[in-house]
Amino acid sequence: MALNINTLKTRALTAVVFVAVMLGGMMYSQWSFRFLFLLVQVGCIFEFIRLIQQIDAGYAKFPFPVLKYLSWGLLYLSLPFSLMRDLYIDSPEYFTGPNWILPMIIIASIWVNDTMAYFVGSLFGKTPLSAVSPKKTWEGTIGGALLAVIVVTLGARLIWNFSVTPLLLISGTASVAGTVGDLLESKLKRMAGVKDSGQIMPGHGGFLDRFDSLLIAIPAVWLVLFLFL
Repeated sequence: MALNINTLKTRALTAVVFVAVMLGGMMYSQWSFRFLFLLVQVGCIFEFIRLIQQIDAGYAKFPFPVLKYLSWGLLYLSLPFSLMRDLYIDSPEYFTGPNWILPMIIIASIWVNDTMAYFVGSLFGKTPLSAVSPKKTWEGTIGGALLAVIVVTLGARLIWNFSVTPLLLISGTASVAGTVGDLLESKLKRMAGVKDSGQIMPGHGGFLDRFDSLLIAIPAVWLVLFLFL
């Protein structure tokens, strides 16, 4: 997969704005944190409904498949954002500092994983990861995950002297689970016959395109912390 400079520029510009909004919303106050992820959840819900409409013309029939898709939506969209609020509240149990630190470590792990997987896959990727997402390669996936764990763990350790064990667990889990989330959303888009779930962010697609990894990473990290720390 060749490195596309024009695509990279568009993605980079959008990413700068996106990161600024995310950081501001997460760090300003608990209310801005809640509003930010409420907004993200609403955007994901609308895009999920549009995908389901394109996948199943009979989606609105009662009681099935309405109840089926409602259950999917609750598990896929509502549960992760509820658990994100729990992680925000519980953050001081794992890291000394503001409540946004734990959620930020999860998101940073996903961002670094996505970015490094893109570069490694573009430069060295040869082995397709899945037919669901043809551009992803095993080389990019493994390289992205390893670099995410290294960058996040070393960075947080050197800057804030955080404990290595939770950093390794969180960054590793978020990277692997985030890739699963990306593949799951790619499967939904393939079933719906669309390239992107929306067009809210040029070069990145819609809310689901941007937060698909987080939807699986949040429950996975919450479970790992519950079981092992």
